[in-house]
Amino acid sequence: MAGLRLGPLLRYVDWDTGETATIWVEADRPCTAEVRCADGAGGTARTFQIAGHHYALVPVTGLTPGGTTAYEVLLDGTRVWPLPDSRFPASTISTPAVLGPGRAAPALRVGFGSCRHAAPPAGEHGPHGPDALDTLAARLAAEPAAERPDLLLLLGDQVYADKPTEQTRQWLAARRDLSEPPGAQVADYEEYTRLYYESWLDPEIRWLLSTVPSLHIFDDHDVIDDWNTSAAWLAEMRATPWWRERVLSGLMSYWVHQHLGNLSPAELAADALYSAVRDTPDGTDALRAFAAAADADPGSARWSYRRDFGRTRLLMVDTRAARVLDEQARAMLDPAEQQWLRDNALDGHGDYDHLLIGSSLPWLMPPLIHDAEAWNAALCRGERGERWARIGEDLRRRSDLEHWAAFPASFTALTDLIEEVATGPRAPATVCVLSGDVHHAYVAEPLIPTTARVFQLTCSPVHNSIHTAVRIGFRFGWSGAGRRLGRLLARHGRTGRPPVSWRRTGGPWFANQLMTLALSGRNARLRLDQARGKGKDTRLVTVLDRDLTEGG
Repeated sequence: MAGLRLGPLLRYVDWDTGETATIWVEADRPCTAEVRCADGAGGTARTFQIAGHHYALVPVTGLTPGGTTAYEVLLDGTRVWPLPDSRFPASTISTPAVLGPGRAAPALRVGFGSCRHAAPPAGEHGPHGPDALDTLAARLAAEPAAERPDLLLLLGDQVYADKPTEQTRQWLAARRDLSEPPGAQVADYEEYTRLYYESWLDPEIRWLLSTVPSLHIFDDHDVIDDWNTSAAWLAEMRATPWWRERVLSGLMSYWVHQHLGNLSPAELAADALYSAVRDTPDGTDALRAFAAAADADPGSARWSYRRDFGRTRLLMVDTRAARVLDEQARAMLDPAEQQWLRDNALDGHGDYDHLLIGSSLPWLMPPLIHDAEAWNAALCRGERGERWARIGEDLRRRSDLEHWAAFPASFTALTDLIEEVATGPRAPATVCVLSGDVHHAYVAEPLIPTTARVFQLTCSPVHNSIHTAVRIGFRFGWSGAGRRLGRLLARHGRTGRPPVSWRRTGGPWFANQLMTLALSGRNARLRLDQARGKGKDTRLVTVLDRDLTEGG
């Protein structure tokens, strides 16, 4: 009898018809996965095999627009979800009401954050304090009728391949000799699956992801710290005996566990790789060939994607794998990716009220850090000679100087695009760049005369920590003294002033936390909740509740 190893995860919910969704599962053997809903909707899918594991992405059709229905999962006709004696409410699928002529778009609540280390097993204490996503799940489970996100955006570092938990390090040590590279880090696909089990079998997280749709994008720790930070870094990694298996396994496991669920049923039907994997008894070779091609030629794969939710558009941007690393042509996005972003931002310009740009890495940073990254990029491309270039490369890796500012042409291109979208009679009400990565939260606004309100909304971590020295550094980076130091670095690097100025209008906040963006008509409201307390006393505390469109 087939058993459920992981999932279910509610991934796609259709906002055009309100009638379709997708549910992701992993079974312990080949089987037919089925989803049955209380309202009569449902669907089936045969599992596909990758590296000895069996997965299915079940298309659910016939849902009732504007409704909420409980569902169950069956494998070869045997019910495996909900779990026996579950203490959680039924997993449900909620769909938006279908839009009609003259009707306002349904409100949308988007929860987002990044950087989640797996929580310790029940009864054990970990080093990072209470988990914000765990705490959200516990609150929703205790109050099923409470307001909940319509969507979770997980903005990177969903797993930590290079910094596993103590429990996973012990598991790795029982599997192989950790004195051999890559040591106490993930080495292959099987070890990646351990990370997903550890993170997504957490009972609260498992239930939450079964009932709130989620969209994902990777960041560096999903593969390795500072992934694709520079051409020199990549050359060094490729010279090691273990890197190829690590990066291919990282891309393969991301495609299976995270990327597939980002796609709509129509996109899945048109995806040649998905068809190839499902049409063969074992899709491992096909997926591995795809990952190898994506690593060798980033332009051969697209991890970015677009979703429209009524009159809200989301563009989730790959800021890791699509980079151009040549120091003389350095770019966060290769030309095709940059064009994709521009085309999708301007497509139907005037037909959406809110544009959300999901970028794991913040666009607007503390001014000192921005100037330091631009200065470092100038050093590394030889602006001050070979000696300074060597110093710059070492500093880049030690200090994680690899955000948008470290790719000056890309920073300018993104700024220009945002200004173009946000200006004129067809401008939306808001343009928001949603980011994580930097282990604190803040709100920043560019000082440009746009029609729309423009924000950098940064929220991190969901469950991690930050050293006191780094906290002090981020605070100093926003200060007047920090700005003056940044200008000195800019003069040394001959970088000039950034193409835009900006100011911090909220934060910085340091905690395990989640932001929620509530969009209704042309109104937008932002809330920041932090996880506080211990054990059963852990709760979410609201530290910011702000109308983003007031005064716009």
